[in-house]
Amino acid sequence: MSVFDVIRHRRSVGKVKPDMPPREKIERMLEAATYAPNHHITEPWRFIVLTGPAREALGELMEQSLREKMLETESEKAQAALNKERNKPLRAPVVIVVASVKPETPKTVDIENVEAVAAAIQNMLLVAAEEGLATIWRSGEPSRDPKIKAHFDLSPEEHIVGFVYVGYPAIPHPERFPTPYQLKTEWRGQE
Repeated sequence: MSVFDVIRHRRSVGKVKPDMPPREKIERMLEAATYAPNHHITEPWRFIVLTGPAREALGELMEQSLREKMLETESEKAQAALNKERNKPLRAPVVIVVASVKPETPKTVDIENVEAVAAAIQNMLLVAAEEGLATIWRSGEPSRDPKIKAHFDLSPEEHIVGFVYVGYPAIPHPERFPTPYQLKTEWRGQE
């Protein structure tokens, strides 16, 4: 399958089987990430691979973070929201925390590092698709929470660019019909 075909057929899949993918497949995803373009060759990415109890620890931290933001935590609705938050990392057998860390070079620009890490994540998603794995890239409030960043030894100025959930698909890949590029493109300087 060509790279273009992998791009066209890759989809985010939120429901995966509990089966653990082989470590070699995860390592291949991580290696692909390191080939992403990055400004001044800073390689600003950092990967934390969570399995088993490490996912549970993240879930407890995510629940605590949400609890601290809630006005009320005792109602049935609040308890359901807290339970859902705690169980998010358990949706897949592997969760890869992908962070943008601040390289020690004066030429770096924060947004360029985040962009490079986003490109690294895209490489991971494409290789996962090629390997027959299902992935979904999540971020949201937990990725910006200083306590969650600290849990992964990140400073408040560093960024969790995504939580990449990895497993084997439990549902068929959804169809996708993106807006044709022609409707999103303006050509200048050509007739």
